[in-house]
Amino acid sequence: MTELAQIAPAFIQVAHGIAWATVSTVDRQGRPRSRVLHPYWTWDGDELVGWIATSPTPLKRAHLERTPFASVSYWSPAQDVCTAECRATWAFDDETRERTWRMFVEAPPPLGYDPAIIPAWKDGPTSAAFAVLRLDPWRLRVLPVTVTLESGADVLTWMS
Repeated sequence: MTELAQIAPAFIQVAHGIAWATVSTVDRQGRPRSRVLHPYWTWDGDELVGWIATSPTPLKRAHLERTPFASVSYWSPAQDVCTAECRATWAFDDETRERTWRMFVEAPPPLGYDPAIIPAWKDGPTSAAFAVLRLDPWRLRVLPVTVTLESGADVLTWMS
C-alpha cells in the first residue's frame, strides 16, 4: 500500500489536469446518484482535502445528511484515472466559502474559473445559493495510464 505522501501529489496532478469529476452520493433509498462537479484539492504535506464550490440543493443536502460520503472519480481521454472515496461535510461559514471562492478564481485553467459566472452565485461567496463541500478521503486510487505504460508502474492505492 502506498503512503499518502507518495500518492497525494500524483492524485492532485491527475485530478487538477482533468478538473471535472463525477461525484456520487447515496439517496434515501440507498441508490447511487451521480453528478459532475469541480473539486479543488489541497495538500499540506500531511492532509489531503477536497473543496467543491456547489449549490446546497435540497437533494444534495438530504443525501449527505443520511449518508455523509461521496465517491469522486476522474477520467481523461488519455485514459488517466483517479478516484477518491471521501467523507463529505458541508461548510456554510463565510471564511471557508470566501477562501474556496478565491482558490478557484486564482487557480490556473483548467482548474481555475470565476464562480461568479454561475447565475445563482452572482451575489458572491456569501450568497445563500453558494456552499462548500469538504472532502476528506479515506481511500485514493491513481492510474495515470501514460505514466504506467511508459514505466510499467502499478496502480497507486492508499487507504487510511
